[in-house]
Amino acid sequence: MKNIIIVGGGTSGWMTANILAYSFKDMNITLVESPEVPIIGVGEGSTPALRNFFDLLNIQEDEWMPECNATYKTGIRFNNWSTVKDYESYFHSFPSTIDQHIQNNFFYNAQLRATGIDLPANPSSFYLAAKISEQKKLPIANENFPFEIDYAYHFDAGLLGKYLKKIAMRNGVNYKVGHVKDTELSKDYDIKAVLLKDNQEIAGDFFIDCSGFKGLLINKLPHIEFISYQDELYNDSAVAISTHLDSDAIGAQTEATALKYGWAWKIPLTNRNGNGYVYSSRYINKDQAEQELKEHLNVTSSEREVRHLSFKLGRKNKHWKNNCLAVGLSQGFIEPLEATALLLIQQTVGKFVDAYQQGGFTNKYQERFNHQINSDFDGIKDYIVLHYALNSREDSEYWKSNSKNLRNIAPRLQKLLQGWKSGSDISQLALKLGLQEYYPIPSWYAILAGHGYFPIKLKLPSDKHQVQGLDKSREFLRRSLLNYPKYLIK
Repeated sequence: MKNIIIVGGGTSGWMTANILAYSFKDMNITLVESPEVPIIGVGEGSTPALRNFFDLLNIQEDEWMPECNATYKTGIRFNNWSTVKDYESYFHSFPSTIDQHIQNNFFYNAQLRATGIDLPANPSSFYLAAKISEQKKLPIANENFPFEIDYAYHFDAGLLGKYLKKIAMRNGVNYKVGHVKDTELSKDYDIKAVLLKDNQEIAGDFFIDCSGFKGLLINKLPHIEFISYQDELYNDSAVAISTHLDSDAIGAQTEATALKYGWAWKIPLTNRNGNGYVYSSRYINKDQAEQELKEHLNVTSSEREVRHLSFKLGRKNKHWKNNCLAVGLSQGFIEPLEATALLLIQQTVGKFVDAYQQGGFTNKYQERFNHQINSDFDGIKDYIVLHYALNSREDSEYWKSNSKNLRNIAPRLQKLLQGWKSGSDISQLALKLGLQEYYPIPSWYAILAGHGYFPIKLKLPSDKHQVQGLDKSREFLRRSLLNYPKYLIK
């Protein structure tokens, strides 16, 4: 294989180009980008995996972050997903080594509360990342504090795509402007070339489909099916509006606030707040959604445009077929609740590189690869479904219908919930069920406890229940926080 052709730019195309340019230094990589296709540009959050991507390319934060109006993110605060007293809001932190000092206190309390013992178990009270965000601290400690916490980023998606384009071209990726109108296939359904609108032909040995929901390449191949998630995840639309920053000090968090027919995000960048409403068109139309978002934000108009988006949730049954790999929206999409879009791109391209190299640049491990990526998609989907199924809202049919889904969640999640209610060791159970492959153990505790998924009637702890130190945890967090400066936007 000598020539790789990537169809489609944006974040997915240029991230793919950079990973391939790093991994296949002797290959000729060309990216074809259409001037007629707008960049979606919403998805402005990440997981900590994005740090690994920039580390791979040896790009420092002070180089890329200013160009993308990027800020730090220590986790996601979920507001109003639960109506349980003291659990109306919780923080889903990115796990860090320092958490191990007090994390077991949270695990102990949560598991006992799940069996009916009245102990404090909101994850926000036990994790440093939550307090850093609450107090609007920078998630990078002073030099005298030799402990790091894990973090991710917020960024302007359009600017990130442009930045990655610059880096890829600097590293030898060829750039071609053109609109792909068709593909030329061999009798065995290998792609031989893509045909542009101006009748140019671009031949290659391997093709990467980053063309978005259209799937211009992957959808031309036989036996490609779309596995829908719409019976489990109802949201299929979004409306986005930018607003001014609230102050010079920001919290390093994404906010996900439940509204009547979905949830609203709030993402702080260095120059604005990104806001949006992810909702189900089964229950509300676009005009109603826009109005509800404006009321939530307390704005009557916006200096910036209001953007409406629609999407279909699900994945392809095969992401790598013959000499074509689908990446990004062309392979599938899970709604943005946990900001996993870039993570799935990284996992797809990274695992493809490994499988292709291990297979001697053949399709030897194609089936195994597809199974791995399908598992990644389904695992993340299950975790996101659980957010909705565990909700306790009753203010709309949307939320009532989502809570009824608790009876239909994946069997492994059913087993997890059964273990939770019976007082089983969730750490061991999650490992046995393979759930840690998609989210770490603390995340499973966080979502169950954070939603207040406990018995309604609780008993006071007896002498045999050692109350694991909320006071000790608070003191540990208080002293640790002294080492983190205020997070000020300059």
